[in-house]
Amino acid sequence: MRIDLISLFPDFVASLAGHGVVGRAGERGLIDIHGWNPRDYAEGNYRRVDDRPFGGGPGMVMLIEPLRAALQAARAADPAPAPVIYLSPQGRRLDQARVRALASAPRLILLCGRYEGVDERLLQAEVDEELSIGDYVLSGGELAAAVLIDAVARLQDGALNDAQSAEQDSFGVDGLLDCPHYTRPVEHALGAVPEVLLSGNHAQIARWRRMQALGRTWLRRPDLLEEAALSKQDRALLAEFLAMQATPGTNSGEPA
Repeated sequence: MRIDLISLFPDFVASLAGHGVVGRAGERGLIDIHGWNPRDYAEGNYRRVDDRPFGGGPGMVMLIEPLRAALQAARAADPAPAPVIYLSPQGRRLDQARVRALASAPRLILLCGRYEGVDERLLQAEVDEELSIGDYVLSGGELAAAVLIDAVARLQDGALNDAQSAEQDSFGVDGLLDCPHYTRPVEHALGAVPEVLLSGNHAQIARWRRMQALGRTWLRRPDLLEEAALSKQDRALLAEFLAMQATPGTNSGEPA
């Protein structure tokens, strides 16, 4: 996958993307990030990329032409078609389903705004989709772009050392939250590892993990259960989890 980043700070995002899973994906040739700075396409001695908003008000608005020229250069750099995505708090909320869809694309162009935003005419003419990573405001789209890059990079075949890791994550193929995880030591002042995980009985372990995923989703994100396609067995496991929650002294394995 090739990702072209339109930003006043492309090196900042590239540095964030140079570590961990994304960095490894880049080293393995699974993802290729290119930065385009609109200031390089601005005219005049000061390379201006913003101006005062019409109608008054605080802040500055990013100019059309430097952004448009950067977008045109990015498009021309590779023949593969690419949707232009503007990172904006006004966009659709990014979720794992959208991440999976974008991860299958051969190429993306990410547009990062700054200041009060981007001239609306450019957005209407050049942007295919607006995406938000949450209901809050950042100083610019760079951190949101880094989040999106990380999310799609880890879904590239070969990015993770174990492909099942992505399938078992929260919001995986079934849309539920992940189950709790434990490692050494077995006994600790903070508690013990649930016995079922030490049993070696893979069927019972899988059953316990599924129950915990269902229960944790019910406790923390019940809205996800409303959208999930639960089997008859899933509903029985959830009912068992809820019964354990209602029984004093019962250990469901849910960490405090």
